[in-house]
Amino acid sequence: MKMRVLIADKFPEQYLTKLKDHDLEVIYEPKLGENDLPVAAEEVDILVVRSTVVNEETITKSKNLNLIIRAGAGYNNINIPAANKKGVYVANCPGKNSIAVAELAIGLMIALDRRIPDNVIDFRNKKWNKAEYSKAEGLFGKTLAIVGYGNIGKEVAKRAIALGMNVYVKDISRIEGYGVKDFSDFDKTLPIADIVSVHLPVTPQTKNLFDDKMFGYMKDGAMFINTSRAGVVDEKALIKAVKEKKIKAGLDVFADEPEGKSGEFISPLQEVENVYVTHHIGASTEQAQNAVAEETIRIILDYIHSGVIAHWVNRAKLTDVHFQLAVKHYDKPGVLASILDVLRQENVNIEEVENIIFDGGLVALCTMKLKDKVTSDMLSAIKRNPNVLTVSYVNI
Repeated sequence: MKMRVLIADKFPEQYLTKLKDHDLEVIYEPKLGENDLPVAAEEVDILVVRSTVVNEETITKSKNLNLIIRAGAGYNNINIPAANKKGVYVANCPGKNSIAVAELAIGLMIALDRRIPDNVIDFRNKKWNKAEYSKAEGLFGKTLAIVGYGNIGKEVAKRAIALGMNVYVKDISRIEGYGVKDFSDFDKTLPIADIVSVHLPVTPQTKNLFDDKMFGYMKDGAMFINTSRAGVVDEKALIKAVKEKKIKAGLDVFADEPEGKSGEFISPLQEVENVYVTHHIGASTEQAQNAVAEETIRIILDYIHSGVIAHWVNRAKLTDVHFQLAVKHYDKPGVLASILDVLRQENVNIEEVENIIFDGGLVALCTMKLKDKVTSDMLSAIKRNPNVLTVSYVNI
């Protein structure tokens, strides 16, 4: 029976063909929404989405679902706790759309400075207003603060430096790279930044990070760019800053974004001047989509052929593991079973295990991460097995 793959968002045609060439049953339904998925995904083995929400019902109702792939970097549209409860792998495709999003971020900066959308609207309305639109400041020499220095933040920095901007960056990890300066305190850097560009995931630490206090640090008339996630911004605070501090905002994401691919919608941002909003298209270039599709196929094929999950995002971080047991043994039936039985009898649970075969297939090394201590009697019992060569036990 063929493995069934449901692709519930737009996917390049040539990559659909590649999947089918690997003897997979590919179901392509790019217009499915969150409420359609519980039925559509009930019988599939692999689910691929971009922005479509994968809720708890979709995961719990599925009979065969074992892998969900987010064809992009962020995966906050997938219910991770539900996937964890059912043992469903969740993977993503990080870094494949970084350049596309960075290009849009820079494009929004230029558009805000030159007021390009307003120029075009006036032109289409047969209105000539050169005097008004000849007041741009230019980006050369401006100070840019990049908040979030992952793959996308780094690509933004490269392009900003090429434009002659003075770039400061802030991230949760140590910053390296030529041409950028690290900053630790928002209250010291945001007041000198002409532009703030945000590239963060939504986490408990970043939820509504940009609130009244943060916008209060920004200088009057500065630009604010968000091409990451709507949840990192308190939208009411942003609108207030735009109105009171003349902040200019360029956004690719916003609160209550429509799930559908087209249709009417209402947003309070539509009534605010100096706010340019694009249709969550940061990753939507042909180059980026092809790269993401290529990576999606690689994840699927690796999973099918080797069981290895590339970019597995809901794998547990083993914070409670304190011991490591490594057993070198002859690669024969029943050897591992006997070792595991020793641990089972003393109620020692294995948190992670890896069994690697030496070249030639005669000897293997089994490494186990353990939460509980192994006694000397248990180690002696393992060593008594004539097919066990060496035993190593250490605190980690």
